[in-house]
Amino acid sequence: MSEFAIKAEGLGKKYYLGHYHDNRGLRHILQDALAAPRHWLRKKTEKSPDIEEFWALRDVSFEVKKGEALGIIGRNGAGKSTLLKILSRITEPTTGEVTVNGRVASLLEVGTGFHYELTGRENIYLNGTILGMSRREIRSKFDEIISFAEVEKFLDTPVKHYSSGMFVRLAFAVAAHLEPEILIIDEVLAVGDAQFQKKCLGKMEDVSKREGRTVLFVSHNMAAISSLTDRVLLLRKGGLAYTGATQEGINLYMANKEDQHLIYTAEPSNHPRITRIEITCSEPGQVHDSGKPWKAKFAIHFPYHVPQACFSFQIINQYQNPVLQLAAYDAGIYVCRGVGTVTVECAIPSLSLNVGTYYLKASVLEPPGGLVFHVADNACVFDVVIFNKMSPFGWRPELCAYMEECEWSVG
Repeated sequence: MSEFAIKAEGLGKKYYLGHYHDNRGLRHILQDALAAPRHWLRKKTEKSPDIEEFWALRDVSFEVKKGEALGIIGRNGAGKSTLLKILSRITEPTTGEVTVNGRVASLLEVGTGFHYELTGRENIYLNGTILGMSRREIRSKFDEIISFAEVEKFLDTPVKHYSSGMFVRLAFAVAAHLEPEILIIDEVLAVGDAQFQKKCLGKMEDVSKREGRTVLFVSHNMAAISSLTDRVLLLRKGGLAYTGATQEGINLYMANKEDQHLIYTAEPSNHPRITRIEITCSEPGQVHDSGKPWKAKFAIHFPYHVPQACFSFQIINQYQNPVLQLAAYDAGIYVCRGVGTVTVECAIPSLSLNVGTYYLKASVLEPPGGLVFHVADNACVFDVVIFNKMSPFGWRPELCAYMEECEWSVG
């Protein structure tokens, strides 16, 4: 019997970027297509000089043991989601091959594996059937799934009417409770309330450590990665940069400046989402002189109106501990101005961090206790230095994270 759950050898995924350019009007394009369809189709499919090859993954090889909890980390665009789609059989690799031993349940984005016209009840049975379970097996888990997801009142409502948070709660409950041998979770868990996120992490720990099933977990939340996994894969620009102990991988991830930027970007989604974060440090590049002015600018896209949309962000240190949290709603400010994109700025006249490496974690959510729509984690890594102050004991980051000016007196 094989000892591995997943074995990947030389995985690569290539896409073509670019488009066929036709600057004429729609009427003329349709006339050409109807008059000579073969000629028009041949022109459309010919490779344009503007098209370029892009490798989302290249030469990635690794093995996951049965019962192992593996973290997959890396910056936006590193290839994490592409890898999970290949492992979940959603897309085929361009090169290499992957062997999967066991039933796989994946939760890669809101609504994965759900039929929007079916009710919550019907989708539970549909997903169980896809996983190869009998109706009796699904029924034995049914009450447990509903209790975990907390969607009893909406069980016989088509899921197209569910909120993003309800969708994720039910999708995770189905994926975790229908006993797949391999559970693959992307950072979709950032959608939903904080209490449910905590419950999901606890369930994943149960699945891996107590039930002995295999878990692959992608997240920008290094604290969650650290607590749940013993080993990580670090992806960088589509390649495998490191595989090994979790904490060492996190340290490499945080220390590398090659693919870190002062700007974070993400595509709009069907739920409120932070699409851009940009910080301005006191020094060029990614360096801030402690005590100098510092500013952060955020763009948030709202596909629908949220009456009380709250926004907050934290500054996290290199040990994954929050150092500072600032919330717009503490000042009585709700950030939604209707459908569209809103810009939020926060200026700190004197950001007095101790030396070290820091990053931002920003959230758009309902008032405390409500839904968390989106969390942008591990964004905009920057270093703090101290230029004009001296200390005989040094400014070691493990001593403290934040400093304030003060006056001493001895009586």
